Amino acid sequence: MIRAAFFDIDGTLLSFKTHRVSQGTIEAFKALKENGILTFICSGRAKVLVPSMPLHFDGMITVNGGYCQVGGEVIYKNPLNHDDAHTWMEYADRHNYVSMAFTEHEMFTNHIDELARQLRDQLEFEMPKLRPNSELVGEDIYQFIAMIPASMDAEVLAMLPHSRLPRWHPAFSDLIPSDSSKAIGMEKILSHYGIQRDECVAFGDGANDIEMLEYAGIGVAMGNASDLVKNHADHVTADVDSEGLATALQELNVI
Repeated sequence: MIRAAFFDIDGTLLSFKTHRVSQGTIEAFKALKENGILTFICSGRAKVLVPSMPLHFDGMITVNGGYCQVGGEVIYKNPLNHDDAHTWMEYADRHNYVSMAFTEHEMFTNHIDELARQLRDQLEFEMPKLRPNSELVGEDIYQFIAMIPASMDAEVLAMLPHSRLPRWHPAFSDLIPSDSSKAIGMEKILSHYGIQRDECVAFGDGANDIEMLEYAGIGVAMGNASDLVKNHADHVTADVDSEGLATALQELNVI
């Protein structure tokens, strides 16, 4: 019996084409609520970047599992190691890489370039406030968006022993604590409610969703996911623009 459902945002709840929630998804969420199934965002986005959606959520997992909230209560926080954060910020400044930092309630960037504008347009958010990295030293930072090519991942990770880079785009990656993941966020939420792993379903489409899909009792990959992601799912549905989410919930007899 499914008691909880977890959802990635981009490419899962929101179409990359329309940046909107489909009517089928809206109706599916109404059915989930009627069936008493708890619903949670499970996203790489920070809370400040979670868009308003016509959907009900009982809580959210943000910054790839590093910040979990149920209603108005924060039940789990896991900021980056301060030394790793400092090392990354110095490296980004030295090589002129854009580094977007997420503190508990705010978002900052060290500078703005064309890649930063592309990300803003893709995710439809307001450009964060400019703030020098030097002013962030010592603050709790939960995630960076590191605008580095994939070819630089190994070099960067070699400098950051307490961090990892779950990449979801060829031109940039999230930088998070090595002990953060969407699966860990799910474990915190499920423990809070006394729900077992096999009593939840999760939906995602990106590489940073793989751990989430593997952890859930039923992991569902969207049709627009890569083959890598689909290979880690229990079920593959139609793409986000073809009502894949609602279709899977019906096929799996969740609603």
